[in-house]
This record gives sequence, C-alpha cells and structure tokens, in this order.
Amino acid sequence: MSIFNLVLSGASRNSCRIFRSSVISQRFYRYKQDVYGYKNSANVVIQENESPGSKQELTYAAHKLKEAYESHGHKLATIYPLKNITHLNTEELDPAYHGLNLQDKVLLQGDLSVENLVKKLQNTFCGNSSVEASMIDNVEERSWVLEKFAELHKTEISKDDKQNICSMLVKSEVLDNFLATKFPTLKRYACEGAESMLSFVHYMLRYLSSQGAEQVVFGMPHRGRNNLLHGELNYPAQVMFRKMKGLREFPEEAMSIAVGDVLSHLDVSTDVKIEDRSLHVTLVQNPSHLEAQNAVVAGKCRGRQQTLGDGDFSTESDTKRGEKVVCFTIHGDAAFAGQGVVMEALNMSRLPHFDVGGTIHLIVNNLLGFTTPPHHGRSTPYSSDIGKMIGCPVIHVNGDSPEDVVKAAQLATEYRHKFRKDIIVDMLCYRRWGHNEMDDPTFTQPLTYKMVENRKSVPQLYVDKLMADDVITNDIIEKWKSEESEHLNGELKGCESVEPDPNYLQSGSSWQNMMIPRTDSISQWDTGCSAALLRYVGAKSVEIPEWFNIHEHLLKTHVTSRLDKLRANGDIDWSLAEAFAFGSLMHQNFDVRLCGQDVGRGTFSHRHDFLVDQVDGTVIIPLNHMHENQKGHLEIVNSLLSEEAVLGFEYGMSIENPNRLIVWEAQFGDFFNGAQIVIDTMVTSGEAKWMYQSGLVMLLPHGYDGAGPEHSSCRIERFLQCTNSSETHVDGDGVNMSVCHPTTSAQYFHLLRRQMLRNFRKPLIVASPKILLRFPPAMSPMKDFEEGTTFQPVIGDDRAPKSATNIIFCSGKHYYALEKERAQRKRDDTAILRLEELCPFPTSAIQRELAKYPSVKYFVWSQEEPRNMGPWGFVAPRFENLLGIQPKFAGRPCLPAPAVGIGQIHNEQIQNLMQDTFS
Repeated sequence: MSIFNLVLSGASRNSCRIFRSSVISQRFYRYKQDVYGYKNSANVVIQENESPGSKQELTYAAHKLKEAYESHGHKLATIYPLKNITHLNTEELDPAYHGLNLQDKVLLQGDLSVENLVKKLQNTFCGNSSVEASMIDNVEERSWVLEKFAELHKTEISKDDKQNICSMLVKSEVLDNFLATKFPTLKRYACEGAESMLSFVHYMLRYLSSQGAEQVVFGMPHRGRNNLLHGELNYPAQVMFRKMKGLREFPEEAMSIAVGDVLSHLDVSTDVKIEDRSLHVTLVQNPSHLEAQNAVVAGKCRGRQQTLGDGDFSTESDTKRGEKVVCFTIHGDAAFAGQGVVMEALNMSRLPHFDVGGTIHLIVNNLLGFTTPPHHGRSTPYSSDIGKMIGCPVIHVNGDSPEDVVKAAQLATEYRHKFRKDIIVDMLCYRRWGHNEMDDPTFTQPLTYKMVENRKSVPQLYVDKLMADDVITNDIIEKWKSEESEHLNGELKGCESVEPDPNYLQSGSSWQNMMIPRTDSISQWDTGCSAALLRYVGAKSVEIPEWFNIHEHLLKTHVTSRLDKLRANGDIDWSLAEAFAFGSLMHQNFDVRLCGQDVGRGTFSHRHDFLVDQVDGTVIIPLNHMHENQKGHLEIVNSLLSEEAVLGFEYGMSIENPNRLIVWEAQFGDFFNGAQIVIDTMVTSGEAKWMYQSGLVMLLPHGYDGAGPEHSSCRIERFLQCTNSSETHVDGDGVNMSVCHPTTSAQYFHLLRRQMLRNFRKPLIVASPKILLRFPPAMSPMKDFEEGTTFQPVIGDDRAPKSATNIIFCSGKHYYALEKERAQRKRDDTAILRLEELCPFPTSAIQRELAKYPSVKYFVWSQEEPRNMGPWGFVAPRFENLLGIQPKFAGRPCLPAPAVGIGQIHNEQIQNLMQDTFS
C-alpha cells in the first residue's frame, strides 16, 4: 500500500514519521531555492533559519503538491466514459511524496489542512475534465490556462443552456434512429456515443461570434457529420436524403465531368444565426484519407483571411490575424496520433506564411481505431500528445458530460482568441456501433461492447440528470422527439422532387465569373503582353534600394545581367520569363504565391525573387514595389521540409480564391510523392467529386542528367494516368487538369498567365526543367512574349523540309538532344515535333503539323524515361485511336527505378536511345 493510500485510509502521523523526516530534510532545502514558484504562488517569504517541519516549510511542500496536480491531475481524472484505460504514474499526486500528512496545516490557498487542499485540487483537476498545460513554455500563458480552467470549472451552466444542450442531444438521437429505420443498410457513421460533439460545436460558434469572429472554416471526418450538418449547419434534410437514395447532387450541365462523392464527405457553406449576429461557416469536403484535409482547411482559412484583409500579411506574424476568420478541425483519435500529416500541420502552425491565428482542434476520441485499441495504436498515453511538440495546451473531457464539453469549448475559444495559437480538446467517448453501422465490433472488442450495450446513451443520461434536477420534464422531451420525427418524415417525402443546386461551384463572390468549360475544343487564350510592360517588370524585378547591400555575385550574375539583357533585347531565360509572368499578373491585380522548399532562391540558384541584405539580413522582394499604387502582391514562401501538409495548404489556398495564382515547386520532381494522398484525392479529382475548381500549379523539376534513380524523374506517367483525357475522342478544356512539358521560357510564361486569364480553373502540372534554366537554345526572344502570342500545345519543326519522310515525337528537354543528334547524323529527312502539352492531348494541333509533311512514312516516339514510365503509355493509344498512326517506341528499357545510378550504363542507354530513334 502506498504512503498516499495509508494517509487517506487514516494511518497515524507516526506511521510516516521516518519517511516524512527523510523527505522533508531532502526536499525542504531544495524547495527554498525555488524562489519563483514559491513566491508567485504562495507569497511566503523564505526564512533562512527555518527548521524542517515548520509551517512555512510545509507550505513549500504544499505548493509543490499543487503544482503536481496542475501538471498531473489529469491522470486521476474521471474522463473515460467506459473505463480508465491508462496506467500512468501518479506518485507525485501523493502528499507523502512531498513529505506531507493530510492533517498538516499549510498557508496555501488560505490556512487549511492538506486533506482539504487535496480535495480542492482533486475537485478542480480530477473531475470529468482536466487540463494539460505543463508543456507551455511561457509562464504567463501557462498560468492563464490553469486559472481559466479552474474558473470555468466553478461556473454553473444556466438552465436555458442546459435545456438547449439537451434539445440538441435528443434531436441527434432522433435523427440517428430515423436513419437506422429508413435506411437500414446505410453506412452513416452516426454520432451515437459522441453526441456531445454537437454541444461543443454549437457553443464554440457562439463564443467565437461574441469575440468578433465573422467566419469559421473547418473540416471533420465521417463520424457525426450528418448530425452536425442537419442539427447545426442548416444543411437541407431533403438534399441529404437525396444523397442517401443515390440521386445526383449536381445539375445536368455539370455531369459531364462530375463523379460525385459519398454521403460522409458532404460539405456546406452557410450562415449560422447567433442572437442578433450572423456567423458564416464553411465545412470543407474531406476525402477518406485520414487527416489529409487538416492542412487544406488551414490553407483555405488563410486564403479567406487574406481575401478579407484579416491581418497584416506583409509581416511574418500578426497578433491580430484571425480575428475575423477562425480555423477549426475535428479529428479521430487513432488518426490524430497515427498520421504523419498531423505533425506536419502542427509544425507549420506558427510559421510565417502558414499562420492562421491558431486552430481549435477537437479530437472525437472513440478509444478505438477501426478495430485497434489505443495500446496497439500509439506509444503515448493520449492521442493528443503530438500537440506537446508545439507546446499546445490540451483539455481532456468526458464525452458523457456535455456541460464540461461546453466549458472546454469556452476555454478553447478564449485561449485561441487571446494567444492566437492552437489548442486541443480531447473529448473521450465511444462508438455505439462498430466502425460503421454494418460492422460487428464484438468480433474484436467483446468486453468493450458488452459495456456499451449495457449503458444508456449520452442523450438518455443527460435527460435523466436534468429530470432529476427538475430542469426539464418528460413532456418537453417527448415534444422534441415528435416534432423532429415529423419534420424528418416530411423532408423524406419531398426529397425526390428537389432539384440540385445550380450554384455548384465554390461559394463566394470571387467565383461567380467562373464556369465549367466546354469539352468539344481546345480554347486559345491571348496571354501575351506589351513589350514595354514586360521590360518595365523585368527592370523592376531587380531594382534594389540604395541602402541595400546585395551579394556581390548576385549583383553581377542576376541584377546587372538581367538589365543588360533587357537593354540589348536579348533572349529571355527561364527565371526572367517567370518574373514577366508574375509581374504582369500582379499588374492586372492578381496575387501570386510561390511556395516550396527554398523557392526564394530556387533549388538551382536561378530565381532570386527575394534578396537578402548581406549586412543586416533584411529581405526585400523587388516585384512588390513596382509602383506606388500596386495591388497585386507576390508572396514568397520558403516552406518547411514537408510535402503533404504544404501541398495540402496550397491546395486549400487555391480553392478559396480564383484570383490568386498558387504555385508549389518541388525541390526535385519526385519530391511530390510525399504528397501523393493530396494529389490523388484532391488536386486531380476535387472538381469531379466536389465541384471544387483549383488553379494550383505544380512545378516538378524533371530531366535525366545522370543523377541516378532519384531526382531524375517527376513520374509524369502518374499524373497522366490520373487524367480523364479520352483515348477515343477529342477532349478539350473539360479534362481535369493540364500536364505540360514545355521546352522554352516563353511557353512557361504563357502557361502561368493562362492559369489566371481563363474563366475557369484547372490544376497545371509542369514537368519543369533543370539544365534548361540557363540553356541558350531554351531562351525565347521578346517577340514570343508580346501581345498576340499564346501557349502552343505543339511546336512544329521549322528546320525540316516538307519532303521529310520521318517524324519524331517528343517532349521536354529531350528535344534538344534529339536536335543535336539529327544535326550530327545529317538526317534532313526527319522532322521533330514537340508535344508541349500532353494533356489535354493536342490532337488537332498534331494533325495541323502532320499536314505539312505529305510524304511521311515513319513515326517514332522518343523519350528519356524507361518504356514503363514517362508519357509513352499515355500517348501511344491516342496516337493510334485519334490520329491513326502507330509510332515506334524509342527510350530506355523497362526499369524498376526511374534511372540507373552508374554513369557508364547511363551513357550506354543514351547511345542506344539515339540509335533506336534514328535507325
């Protein structure tokens, strides 16, 4: 039996005398050194002549006991609705550990006994909710959290609020029972067991509104989504029932590209009325890939903040950011602990260019991940422990106590409002059924579900409590149930006559001019600019203040070289073409955001969109100072070393506002595979599933330079495989995205400008160059940028005679190697055609070029990539089905990796490749 248990069971003071004497003598003099903790909390003056056992010395020990409860009280808290599943060390919560008996009198929180002190501390920190704040480094912030938690613990919920909470819980249960009856085979991922989540969201919105918030952007997984949509977010029950019946959710005009999504991914954008105020709430669609939406929600939130001017985005941090727009995410416990994107998103929460003024996180903690119990699903006591990485406070609360959940919502909103940082609420609950309603959880959790089966539901428990306290009557409960059932039955009857919403694209005035493009032709867009404007932009891109101390090398190779090129009307390299595109779009009042690892300088030291003062480290972005009344802004984001969370964030930015060019550049092309989940479930399919248009640009450096298996290929075949470009009929703008492999700087310029000038948005995947960045043949003359010019999906061969009998198709930098080889072989009978845009497949443009060569008999597709990679698998059936030709393949043999790592074999492959191409 521990000393703590001996004391609590009434053991005499002498029972602990030896232990006590030893502890006091060892700890007392150590405590006396702890001036900060003692003086701030107990305000007792340290007496150097104090002897062990005195009241002041006991108060020191009592102070340490209080600190222990503040740090570890959650270990004894009754936060588990079913059973306590943790086995945490509670030694420091034992008064004897600090050399105290329950009968001792101390000067802490008044003159009281240790026994009464323990009762007070246990009442505050060991009830149905508790708090973890010891991970917060800032003393003021930590003290505020503990004091606010203790204050709210004492606060009584009003009778009206209790009835309001009860009404939400009862109606949620009615909805779940109704759906179980009307749709018995439906996987609805009900809220049953976690109904208090509804109370949290309802009161969180109220608190945020009272703090001045105007909008909330949030995301959540499947569980309880239908309950929240119907009960809190004004989602029409008829529309939900249409979905449950398998009817389409988009109008006929959108069905040419739509595939739709499952019930548990529904989104909504609505105004929630709170007293005399209105709070706009946007619930973002989620894919079934756990936690993938976290960064997307944060990116959309920051985009909304920038659109509304909610903060000063010219500075790296702003304590006022997020006053108008708040970010909120709901998580599952197993996913929050298990998915790496959670750590990535938390890591970027306080970084420049990713800060949204703090996110409120609610973990709906089922204590079960599908069939995996916590002790098999994580190595930490709590699923929320990953938040300790950033010093994020955590409130643990029992989901069976909706009133404590409401108090947790108040603390979370007030903390976020005051400190502009993330906070986690860990609501421990359970699932009434299995992973879904069709699942039998007793296969793997027989003991747990024996407890679940024998307990009343959360609404029933709360009804019993309020009826026992005379807060509510059975008549009121029955009235709520009958009204809700009548309402649901009426909505179900009329659901089939409801037409899909004609406003199917993203909400917001900025999307009103966007449309779904036609699918019968490829549109051409004049993306050129006046030479005068481009020269102005180019000069401004390297204009530096007199006081600025630029790097000596950059002064020569970047600033002076660029200005000389503009004066001499020289050819334009890749980085200057990009500056032309960015600056001209900004001149047209578009914003530009370029994000990725080290993008400011550029992986290949080619860009230098920002410059760093060599004396004091000041950073300037010259393009943001082109003229005094400039509206367009360039945001350069040197991101954290993450792909999934960062690309998710950028995707979120792109679906928020169509007037902002969002560009994500991978350090090397194959770095994208760290973000494969975001690409597969959102970038390539978001429009087809949810009607979310996105103009996101992905720059993926690609090219075989003998660098080995990694960093050679951007796996262009993967993106082509994800397109909806048909093999049997001509597709146009209706395809889900553009996949391009440009060979000149002007082509890149036009691609970037085309993204913004079209009246629709599609993702753009660019297999971007490495060695072409400064390669003279890839530079374009100024005339290729001027008005009347546009992107060319196919570039013909102006050097081949019309009598050519052989045609080589290719894409990317490989063209320049082929052209060099042709010259060396003196093959005047061969034309080389460049496919700059692989998807949409440029059938018409190819036909126009082929018409120039009436004598052609032999076709070859030549690529750097192995036969099982690169564009070959995409272009081959389209050449045959759309153009009636069957090119021969020339390229590397099938490989398990993109490239070899042995220089000799690499060179042999090049020789073989050229021989196959020209043989």
